[in-house]
Amino acid sequence: MVNTDENKVSYLNSLNAYLSSYATISATSFELIKNLVKFQRLAKNEILIAEGEIARSIYFLGRGAIRAYSSNAQGHTYNKNIFLKNKMVGSMVSSLLQKPSTFTLQALEDCVLLSINFIKFKQLINENEDLKNYYIAYLEKDWIIEKEQREVSLVMDNASIRYQKLIEIHPNIEKEISLHHIASHLGITPTQLSRIRRDLKSS
Repeated sequence: MVNTDENKVSYLNSLNAYLSSYATISATSFELIKNLVKFQRLAKNEILIAEGEIARSIYFLGRGAIRAYSSNAQGHTYNKNIFLKNKMVGSMVSSLLQKPSTFTLQALEDCVLLSINFIKFKQLINENEDLKNYYIAYLEKDWIIEKEQREVSLVMDNASIRYQKLIEIHPNIEKEISLHHIASHLGITPTQLSRIRRDLKSS
């Protein structure tokens, strides 16, 4: 359970490892971050941030899976992104601009999150050089490089290649979330995804 000290330590260690994968974080700086962390549980299908809501916090996903989705006027939804454990989750543009989020964040299974107040976190970044280095590396990798690669893939790659790339990055994703959500993330129908998986298994 999330309220045990042992699991809290484990989740905090995972957060430290995640931050340190971008840049070296001093023990002093991580202690400052730990002081901002609040543990939060989210049940399957529960909404973390609703479209139109201002995102006050960012989150480290200690356990579970979350989707970011948008809805059109007809009620059809499109999965903008899928977040698996040991990743940061949030509506970054909403947090930065303090404006309403353009998408909804919803739990795909029971989740444990480490919530961090975004304004206080940005203050720590501004005051600590090692956290500035982390933030720059994080923005470059997750918000420039990976975002561009995904956009190019959506235009240039067929659905089968996009599926294979997703599996390379997240080998266990099919065990963690439904094929329906994977298909939406890839921009295809569940029937198309089933056909792709069948063809790949028979090839």
